[in-house]
Amino acid sequence: MVEYQASVTDLTSEEPRTGLRPLRHSKSGKSLTQSLWLNNNVLADLKDFRHVVSLLLEHPENLAWIDLSFNDLISIDPVLTTFFNLSVLYLHGNSIQRLGEVNKLAVLPRLRSLTLHGNPIEEEKGYRQYVLCTLPRITTFDFSGVTKADRTTAEVWKRMNIKPKKLRIKQNTL
Repeated sequence: MVEYQASVTDLTSEEPRTGLRPLRHSKSGKSLTQSLWLNNNVLADLKDFRHVVSLLLEHPENLAWIDLSFNDLISIDPVLTTFFNLSVLYLHGNSIQRLGEVNKLAVLPRLRSLTLHGNPIEEEKGYRQYVLCTLPRITTFDFSGVTKADRTTAEVWKRMNIKPKKLRIKQNTL
């Protein structure tokens, strides 16, 4: 019987699914991995995520791949932006409603692959272009490679749809 996790804290009592390679552990019993696959659960939030990850992984700061696909997340939790080595983030098949949620991910310097399809935001006009403008370093989006033509289209879309921030020039007072 498959058990679905409703809370991140439930992970501490679960045995990881076996993969192609055996999971290695440190002397303290923590996993020596750079990936965390929490897909196909019923997670509605990431409360205590940072704490649980530190309990499970020997080196949580090295986390490079997080799969949270097919859960019930309605937003992109800021905790994900604390993993600076994150290069792959799967969020497809959730319930993310606001396209602006993507802005949070702009601080991740190594993010190269992102999935968001199957969320309500996918229906918003300019969805792909907005994401590519906001995250110019990604090379794969929704399992499709990002081409030069995609980048050009995104730049044109940005010029037509996103108002530039007004620069305020400080006047020197004598």
